[in-house]
Amino acid sequence: MLPNLITKSITLEDGREIIIETGALAKQADGSVVVRMGKAMLLATVVSKTEAGEGVDFLPLSVDYQEKFAASGKIPGGFLKREGRLSDYEILISRLVDRAIRPIFPDDYHADTQVAITLMSFDENVLPDALAGLAASAALAVSNIPFNGPISEVRVAKIDGKLIINPSPVDLEKASLEFIVAGSLEYILMVEGEANEISEDEMVEALQYAHEEIKRHCQAQIELTKLVGKEKKREYNHEKSDSALYDKMKAELYDKLYAAVSKQIANKSERSELVKAIKEEFVESLGEEHGFEASLIGPYFHKIHKEAARNLTLNEKKRLDGRKLDEIRPIWSVVDYLPSAHGSAIFTRGETQSITTCTLGTKMDEQMIDGAVISGYNKFFLHYNFPGFSTGEVKPNRGPGRREVGHGNLAMRALKKVLPSENENPYTIRVVSDILESNGSSSMATVCAGSLALMDAGVQIKAPVTGIAMGMISDAKTGKYSILSDILGDEDHLGDMDFKVTGTEQGITACQMDLKVEGLDYSVLKEALYQAKEGRLHILKEISNTLAAPKPDLKPHTPRSFMMWIPKELIGAVIGPGGKVIQEIQKDTATTIVIEEIDNQGKINIFSANQANMDAAIRRVKAIVAQPEIGETYTGKVKNIQPFGAFVEFMPGKDGLLHISEIKWERLESMDGVLEPGEEIMVKLIDVDKKTGKFKLSRKALLPKPEKPAVKE
Repeated sequence: MLPNLITKSITLEDGREIIIETGALAKQADGSVVVRMGKAMLLATVVSKTEAGEGVDFLPLSVDYQEKFAASGKIPGGFLKREGRLSDYEILISRLVDRAIRPIFPDDYHADTQVAITLMSFDENVLPDALAGLAASAALAVSNIPFNGPISEVRVAKIDGKLIINPSPVDLEKASLEFIVAGSLEYILMVEGEANEISEDEMVEALQYAHEEIKRHCQAQIELTKLVGKEKKREYNHEKSDSALYDKMKAELYDKLYAAVSKQIANKSERSELVKAIKEEFVESLGEEHGFEASLIGPYFHKIHKEAARNLTLNEKKRLDGRKLDEIRPIWSVVDYLPSAHGSAIFTRGETQSITTCTLGTKMDEQMIDGAVISGYNKFFLHYNFPGFSTGEVKPNRGPGRREVGHGNLAMRALKKVLPSENENPYTIRVVSDILESNGSSSMATVCAGSLALMDAGVQIKAPVTGIAMGMISDAKTGKYSILSDILGDEDHLGDMDFKVTGTEQGITACQMDLKVEGLDYSVLKEALYQAKEGRLHILKEISNTLAAPKPDLKPHTPRSFMMWIPKELIGAVIGPGGKVIQEIQKDTATTIVIEEIDNQGKINIFSANQANMDAAIRRVKAIVAQPEIGETYTGKVKNIQPFGAFVEFMPGKDGLLHISEIKWERLESMDGVLEPGEEIMVKLIDVDKKTGKFKLSRKALLPKPEKPAVKE
């Protein structure tokens, strides 16, 4: 007997349909749905424990998005032939969903919660990342888990001047902007994307357009919740409370903490020590038999400290470190710091510092991508590392976490928009940012250092890119708000918005926004964007004092590149049987040679850090691909001798017949003793047989013609 399916559909403006169904799969989960669009199908499930763990005062939420290889008819590569750890692509989609739904859970809900989203079927015309947020929210909507949703995510792109929701991959290649936007019925929650140096107004227009579609998705989920009868959510009590303790702490500590933050101490550790001393003094004053819930002292202290810091900014327009709201911390930067790197830079802003390198490699260094949905090669990648010492912590190095993957991806998207085109750039480019200090927006420091390192390496980027992290503190009751430029780590924690925006002097190239407060007026968002622009231009001026444009040439130790095009039919001649010819050239000249077939032509790139070796390889390749020309003279090598003449290799891989009659002006009766195999001789190409393509050579044409003997009278 078939299960009773409950479905809800959403029709996009171009007629495409998204269908949400529940009631058939994964029924033991607290909530499960299947979201369909075309042939694409995502299964989303959510499970949450009923009780919080002992002493847990936060939401232990995990979000995992995974793509099954069978969804696209593939078998995984590697030895095990099964899905393994999440790829960077899957981690990035998991983060998009996590950042959208995490702030929507009730603040006092602390039960372990897991959201799993699985791509079960793939459609080449549908990008599944734009459906993952909707699937996760719909699974929560049909569960009894407390959730202040629903929410949804869409991709908005501008293609040929028109805004489109959830475009196909083919159409997306033509987009001048593309953002994943998450939101609820009332407001936007999360934004991440990239653009071709667009204006602030153009970005706001795209977000507003996306939000209108999101509202329709949310309304469909509300109706779905009613259909499955899950309007009432489970009851819970995950937080201890001690009102007497809180009242006592508020009365005794608020003024002290307000006075502490009012000192506006610039140094992060000194600020922390001052606040820590206030807490320790209070704990000591309680004595051992105080009778309060000791586990609540820390959370209550943090709450009061946060309130004091927020009020300082809202009421007095002051910041923790003494800066004005739109003031950028002091900046210094250098390039060419690492003599052996192809390009390097240090960028320091306040207590945040990145040392970044740029390495130029060949096609052999391209990153191979083998995913269920995305496969191919990547010529530009950026890696971001965040060691424990950057924040004065002891932390084992266990490889990049989700945060590192996300920050690196944001910086990569910001910089890739200014890279030279593939025809102009033969190199595989790897940028690596190692964070040496961190107190606010190390990802934006990576963008700035990355620009400098690329320019130091001699990569001819269109324009330098800089980035800035913006914050906001607001009070819904009073309507007060303060927009902060270049936020500190502490300001990130106590604020209501974390908004990173990158761009050139011409416009925005990438952005990432997370909101922690309900409702953000678009006028405020536009104000934040224009304040961010001022900050970006200030930072651009600072790094331009170090290096304003790409260096005109590569470093001496960087591999040079020479590119040439050859007829498609000559590719095999350069490669040789089993790769023998090209391998021999590379071995003899110590170069790297890459051959590709592009647009029915052969493209050859030769790489070497030594010009003499490069020239030798170029000569060898040109000799192979050179086309024989009638009337040209060549140095040939005798390959074998026949009674009627000799076969001579006059160009690599090209033999011609030197007939016995073309060796000398004098008549030769036989080939005995005339030429020897291996002998080098000068020959002239005198003809090419139009039917067979065979070459006819002459040696006598290069010899002076004997004079005729005088006629006796």
